[in-house]
Amino acid sequence: MKNMSRRNFLRMAGLTGMGALGLAACNGSGDGSSGEKIKIGVSIWSSTDALGSLSVDIIKRAAEALGDAEIVSVVDQGHVSEQVTASIETLCAAGCQGIVVCNSADSEMASAISTCNENGVYLAQFYRMISETDSPEVFEVAKNSEYFVGSVHEDEVGNGEKLIELLSQDRDDVPEGIQKGSRNIKLEAWTVGDATFQLRWQGYKNGVEAWNAANPSDKMTLSEPVYANTSSSEGANITQQFYNQDNTMDALIIAGGGGDPLVGSIGQLANMGLTGKIRVVSTDFLDDLEDQLESGGMYAESGGHFCDPLFAFLLVYNAVKGNYTVQAGNYGYEILFPYAFVSSVDEYKAYKQYFVDQPPYDDDELRELGTLDFDALKAAAAKLSIADVMARHAS
Repeated sequence: MKNMSRRNFLRMAGLTGMGALGLAACNGSGDGSSGEKIKIGVSIWSSTDALGSLSVDIIKRAAEALGDAEIVSVVDQGHVSEQVTASIETLCAAGCQGIVVCNSADSEMASAISTCNENGVYLAQFYRMISETDSPEVFEVAKNSEYFVGSVHEDEVGNGEKLIELLSQDRDDVPEGIQKGSRNIKLEAWTVGDATFQLRWQGYKNGVEAWNAANPSDKMTLSEPVYANTSSSEGANITQQFYNQDNTMDALIIAGGGGDPLVGSIGQLANMGLTGKIRVVSTDFLDDLEDQLESGGMYAESGGHFCDPLFAFLLVYNAVKGNYTVQAGNYGYEILFPYAFVSSVDEYKAYKQYFVDQPPYDDDELRELGTLDFDALKAAAAKLSIADVMARHAS
């Protein structure tokens, strides 16, 4: 399986058109007790790009390992709102008992949930959640549904806190010439008001506050964000601007933006002869991350993986079987996934081996996950890390 970049993951939003793969009638008993398998459908931006194909593959592998479930319908909706809502209608019309969806906006979920309510079909999100603050009306629709099972998404605040922790560390195992512990951090963002950035920013601020409370005589500063959108050239310009205004900076966070701002920023630091002299962290995996970690072009990166859809599938699977209770009046089950963190060449090689070249769960582990109650399932998600996978596969 080829390596992939977080930048390429985020190009999925440009995909258009809706196609159905393996669309088949999803008829059968609710719990599979008659010998027929539980029928679950998938609504995804694309089942053929790098992240999309991994997401679908691990769901199918889990269904096969469990034995009493089947992924018979996969609909590509290109993250086009009309196609997202139409995909739910298509899957319900096919008779699916459960659906997992990666929607593109909260607004789509009101229609999606209503469709599932009308058809008695369980629904869970992956890589997404519904914001109670930003979308209170949609949140109420989800809360009042007996078929909205819940959401699986990544812990953006925890991600930000961990990156600050990594930047603060006085480490000896870094390439020669790299700052041993950062205290003057600049922040490069992508779009004003983006919900994901706001959560990451909160995490950065939490991390700085925690460090300063514990180290009052060695305080850390974090700049206000400057926005690069998704442009490599803007990333380069902002990096130059930061350094021109304050050449004592010793760290740069590129919060995201699909990877291109990161490429521009580390390229500009190289042009300025500052590679390894300023710690750079980001939440976009690079294609050449191993080389960048070795040279000091990158100090650490955090990135996602493809297990969110697996756990959304397990939520729906257990709801159909009656193992997880879904009640009106509650938002549903929520799982926050930790990011994978890579801060050395060895860590990157382990990440590639256990998250890219092969999935982090084998068939026996998938079967065990399918039998867990929700609290145990949530705990399993929370501990997923490179170290966790290495320990399981070594035993």
